Amino acid sequence: MATGINTRAGGRRLLEYAFDHAVLTGRKKVTIVHKANIMKALTGIFLDTGLKLYEDKYKGKFELDTVIIDACAMKLVLNPWQFDMLVTTNLFGDILSDLVAGLVGGLGMAPGANIGADAAIFEAVHGSAPDIAGKGIANPIALLLAAAMMLDHCKLPVMATKLRVAIDETLNVDKVRTGDLGGKAGTADFTRALVSRIQA
Repeated sequence: MATGINTRAGGRRLLEYAFDHAVLTGRKKVTIVHKANIMKALTGIFLDTGLKLYEDKYKGKFELDTVIIDACAMKLVLNPWQFDMLVTTNLFGDILSDLVAGLVGGLGMAPGANIGADAAIFEAVHGSAPDIAGKGIANPIALLLAAAMMLDHCKLPVMATKLRVAIDETLNVDKVRTGDLGGKAGTADFTRALVSRIQA
């Protein structure tokens, strides 16, 4: 037997941050991902809190949608463009972040952030990848995109955009790609090409 705990206060804190972020970044639609049809108490609290918070404070600032986690996974694979921003609990977010990483080239392309009221940590979703440490084959893009998220968080959007544009051009104009993306470049090769783009 296992149990889980979701609190209204914790859900409200997460949802308020997500909704505020949606307004700040001009998102048109936010989708609450849940399993309230089966886990009525556990994720039902999260869904109910989100719906009430939207009605009380955010209605008209963006469109709010809800979707059950399994349907969300299918819809993401079929047409990810139907979503603008997802907000969900930890477990579902962990699963969906890996699914979405697969849609964009793998875990080496997926940045992550843990943002609290007083501190924030930015990292690659896959972690430190100790199995390939020191081999010079790691794809640094996830960590670089996490750095761009950190720059945004620190109110340095021009620098964040410059980094993202340089990554895009290194991949899609210069065609410099690491092995996980079908290329032959090592970590240092990609980094040199990226630095050249940033300096240009």
